[in-house]
Amino acid sequence: MSKQSGSPSSPEADERIPASVAAAGFGRKTAAFLVDAVLCALVAGLFTGPHRAPGNWSLLVFVLVYPVFIGFFGQSPGMRLLGIHCEGVADARPIGVFRAVLRTLLLVLLVPALLTGPDGRPWHDRIVGSIVLRNRPAA
Repeated sequence: MSKQSGSPSSPEADERIPASVAAAGFGRKTAAFLVDAVLCALVAGLFTGPHRAPGNWSLLVFVLVYPVFIGFFGQSPGMRLLGIHCEGVADARPIGVFRAVLRTLLLVLLVPALLTGPDGRPWHDRIVGSIVLRNRPAA
């Protein structure tokens, strides 16, 4: 598929990641995820009431909302707060909703997010051809 169609990158594309890019570290990505998880729990709490824990409703909110933020804007509220963003390896643009849904489902499985490839990217990013980077300072 072409770059314009938003197809995941091939393993060879990993070699095109410039050494000068500032990849986001595990701690920063984890903190952003925790911020997003808390926000999703608060939103789910609006629907479950004050006397019930949001439980799996927060997971549902996460799975429905997270891909929209990542797909269209390249960052979730937690990522924005922590100064990181997600972009396609091949084109340095937001990855689109389809790839963001796949990335989110793999992230929810947790294991692909914890296993990294030779370039240091977790498998959920490698599979969809994305990378999480630190935001560039404003010029």
